[in-house]
Formats: sequence, C-alpha cells, structure tokens
Amino acid sequence: MSTPLGTRPEWAEVIVEHAAEDATARRLIGQLVAVEVASLAFCRLLERWARGDADPSTPGRRQAALRRAADRVETALAGLEQPLGRYLLELEADSAEGRSWFGEPSRAELVDWEPVLDRAGVKLAAHRVAAAYLELAVLVRALEGLSSQVRWNSSVDRGSLWAGLFDLRENLLGRALDDLRALAS
Repeated sequence: MSTPLGTRPEWAEVIVEHAAEDATARRLIGQLVAVEVASLAFCRLLERWARGDADPSTPGRRQAALRRAADRVETALAGLEQPLGRYLLELEADSAEGRSWFGEPSRAELVDWEPVLDRAGVKLAAHRVAAAYLELAVLVRALEGLSSQVRWNSSVDRGSLWAGLFDLRENLLGRALDDLRALAS
C-alpha cells in the first residue's frame, strides 16, 4: 500500500502486512482510524467531566455534545462492518487459534458514570454510557497495544490478527453499537 510515511497509525502496518488486497486494507484502515478518532473523542469528553471540567458550559449543551460524540462513533462503527467483514473473509486464517490482541476490560475502564452524568446535568442512561465507554476504551487500548507490537518488531501472525479483528467485530458491532445508537437518538 503506497501512502506517505507517517500518515497512518503504526497498527495499520499489521493490517497491510496480512492483506490479500491493498484496497481492502486501505478501506479497513480508513474506517478503523475513523472509529479510533471518534472513540477517543467520546471517551475524553466523559473523562473531562469526571475531572470536573464542565465543558460545554450548560447541561443542555453537555447532553448535546455527548449525543453528537455517540453519533460520530455510531456512524464510524456502522461504516466498519463491511470493510472489516471483507478483510476477515480475505484473511482466512488457517485457524482461529491465534492469541487475540483485542483484550479484556481493565479495572480502569470499569467506571460508574451515573454520578458524573448527574453532576454534569446529562439525562442519558448511565448503563449505556458505561457500556459504550468500556467497549470504546478497550478498542483504543487494543489498537495502542497493536501499535506497540509494531514498534517492538514483534510479529502478529494471521491467526492472532484474525482472532483480534473477530473479537473487535463481536464486541463493537453488537451491543456497543446498539448502546451508541440509543445515546445518539
């Protein structure tokens, strides 16, 4: 795949390395970048509120900001389904016995957002916010872990890549997508 050096995240190297078709890899990378950027914005918005930074300045604007952030993630995730499915099909790992790079939640990602939302004056379902935050934070951490493997010149085999992308699809394109749609509406 020919793109200028430094214009894609480090984790993209693994996608390109195992791609059957450059076009499929480009589409998947582009959509994963969109999901990562939107996920970071969603998580950072909530984390700022947890620190007491009440920006935007009114409860109504904060609620609208969270809905917009959820909508951006939902839109990015909806666009991920086709390129991810295509890439998984083309990858055709010999076995799904690889070790998934898409991890489990850590204690830092298990947050009760109800008090934060109450303090911010945001009237959205705290359980949906918590579930969405959890899945998106795990995604961001998993992609950073994949980037670290690239930086350390640690290879990711086809089976592990397939397992991680499969886990990503199962975790984000199901309940997490439903939670984000509900928050965005």
